[in-house]
Amino acid sequence: MQFSRTGLVLALTTIVAAAPYEKRWSHWGSWGDDGGRPWWSGPPDTSYLEIGKRILNSKTAATCNLAQASLPQPPIALPTPAEGLTLSHVAIGRGTQNYTCDLQNATAVPKPVGAVATLFNVSCMAADIPELMEKLPSIALNLPVPAADNALSPAYQDMSGHHYFVDDTTPFFNMDTALHQYGTGAFQKANASAAPGSAPKGQYGSGDGSVAWLKLDAKDTATGQTFQEVYRTNTAGGSPPEMCTGMQEAFEVQYSALYWIYGKTGS
Repeated sequence: MQFSRTGLVLALTTIVAAAPYEKRWSHWGSWGDDGGRPWWSGPPDTSYLEIGKRILNSKTAATCNLAQASLPQPPIALPTPAEGLTLSHVAIGRGTQNYTCDLQNATAVPKPVGAVATLFNVSCMAADIPELMEKLPSIALNLPVPAADNALSPAYQDMSGHHYFVDDTTPFFNMDTALHQYGTGAFQKANASAAPGSAPKGQYGSGDGSVAWLKLDAKDTATGQTFQEVYRTNTAGGSPPEMCTGMQEAFEVQYSALYWIYGKTGS
């Protein structure tokens, strides 16, 4: 599948505009628990110039080809996509992982009850600038969730859709919006792998870690849904504390992640 390169520019514009310079810089200097090492190899201005040159060079073609994108893997790899599937869409999700606690049980642990996230199209970035795209969840975690109802904002223009749960174990991706009709699908967890040790602990470096990377399979392959497999990668935040002590009966943990969405070849 091919996408307009305009989305890549919109994604960068949205990120840069989402926070004042001082706050951006304090959290952009190093991403993840990596000892403060920046992700770029040279000075910040050099890095930004290089990214800018690559974006300008990419504008020689109107669209990007997702066949050039490569699915990242955690230290303990997830199974690869099934034969006959191709990458259909890459989105960054920003929202919350949701939990409940049994306050009558002194030894209760948080129970996951799904997630809610808004999805934004980063398909062209996955194809053109993967080293930047893979850092986006760490950036997005420290910024507010972009408004999804402002038709004049860059975020709205490139919003892919919404991710939520229809019950405690069924994640759903609704990627049909007023501007784009990409498809929908209900899924079930097939495989999980712990996030890398360098993943963020949580917002602003404080929290209980990043949720696992996942492979999701279509819950009912007989429905003919567009999407067949989804990978959640490059997670940032979202993990609850080990125990419910001091927690409310229901609570949310901020998170961000990349979602790699696969469909049947030719669909």
